[in-house]
Amino acid sequence: MEKGSKSSENDNFMGASTKQGYDIALKSRKIVKSLIGNKISHLSPYERSIVERIVHSTADVEYADITKISSDFLKKSLESVKNNKYILTDINMVKTGINKYSGEIKCYITHEKTIDIARTEGITRAAAAMRLAASKGFEGIVVIGNSPTALFEVINLVKNDEMEVKSIVGVPVGFVGAAESKKKLQETDIPYLITEGPKGGTPVAVAVTNSIIRLSKESL
Repeated sequence: MEKGSKSSENDNFMGASTKQGYDIALKSRKIVKSLIGNKISHLSPYERSIVERIVHSTADVEYADITKISSDFLKKSLESVKNNKYILTDINMVKTGINKYSGEIKCYITHEKTIDIARTEGITRAAAAMRLAASKGFEGIVVIGNSPTALFEVINLVKNDEMEVKSIVGVPVGFVGAAESKKKLQETDIPYLITEGPKGGTPVAVAVTNSIIRLSKESL
């Protein structure tokens, strides 16, 4: 068991909120550790816990190989969460999955101004939503679980000093642009967690973000 009492872990670990849920999560965790323990032994304990939660959430052990975390990602992400900075998501499904956060979670994908920007500029709504967030003075963690164009847009906004981003969970999914957008993120100075290639999606984005929130409540 990691730091903290069993009752606190029961409240937070892998979404468990009852004894039965905790027992299932604990058993799953043991299975995950047996399957990927040797693959993630080089990571810090907190980094390992994030990857374990991704594998638990997806039942896909390949994530132990393709999840890449910059050296400053955890530090910057934990600082942001502890200071209740915003979390910005690309789609509402990701926003809905994030829980137990004291700060605000933003998603502008359906905002009327997002739709106007997308039509005027000829870009995707996901990219337009990032522009709108930047115009509103966003500062915090960006969580991309679906749209490569949103990730490309955030990278450009940061590059042009138009957006204050503490870290990015960059796990868009798909065969068009996803791998390329994540590779582009790795080439920047932005603290990141990515999943190489086309894999990713909402479950991964949510698993990572909820892990960060849980870890922020533990003493470093």
